[in-house]
Amino acid sequence: MESSPESSASLPPSLEDVMLGPKQGGTEVYLIRHADALPDAAEVVLGHYDEQSLSELGRKQAQALADGLRDLKLAAVYSAPLGRARQTAAPLAEAKELAVQVEPGLREVELGPLHPSVAEGATPEAYAEALKTRLREIAAIAIGEGGWGSIPGAEPSAALRARITAAVNGIVARHPGEAVALVSHAGSINAYFAAILGLQRDYFFPTANTAISVVRVKGANTLVMALNDIAHLRAAGLFPPKQDDR
Repeated sequence: MESSPESSASLPPSLEDVMLGPKQGGTEVYLIRHADALPDAAEVVLGHYDEQSLSELGRKQAQALADGLRDLKLAAVYSAPLGRARQTAAPLAEAKELAVQVEPGLREVELGPLHPSVAEGATPEAYAEALKTRLREIAAIAIGEGGWGSIPGAEPSAALRARITAAVNGIVARHPGEAVALVSHAGSINAYFAAILGLQRDYFFPTANTAISVVRVKGANTLVMALNDIAHLRAAGLFPPKQDDR
């Protein structure tokens, strides 16, 4: 017996529809933290953190990321503006024969320039170690407090969440039914997932360098598929990092 339009409309959605996959018009978004950018004395730049390039370890991580996603069909590769994000995206984009598209909204939470506390004329060795110490201090605040509200001038939580969500949604709107990679930063990635999961904390998981977190988006619906995937680093023998690699 044929079903009436009324009875068909009352049927529950199929599993395929609920999963928001690309075949159903959803967008699969791979949010990736940049690779390690804490160079040793031989590579460190005597400026703030945002001026640093990827370290030797970071360059290995970026290549491991590209290798790990070799079988994934991507429609586009987007990156936050800073060098450490663009350099991480480059091997992946090259492997897919795509250009790296810079998206300003993917930038890290605004905290002001992160200068290490060193005396004038400090050696590169001292500067590199002081920079690592300063970043550890910021990480401790984020993990301990769940955000950066205690840091004077930090980007407010509501603004951070609105900005990163708008950036992701804007990219999603351009790529229905496709998969895209977005290279961003630990704070922004945390804030995005916190927003869609309805969490109070802006920072709730310690995102590893080049870790992959995946979400599917279709209209107002989102589905978290993975958080902090580092299988590509393990496959390349880069996790846990050796002590002398930091």
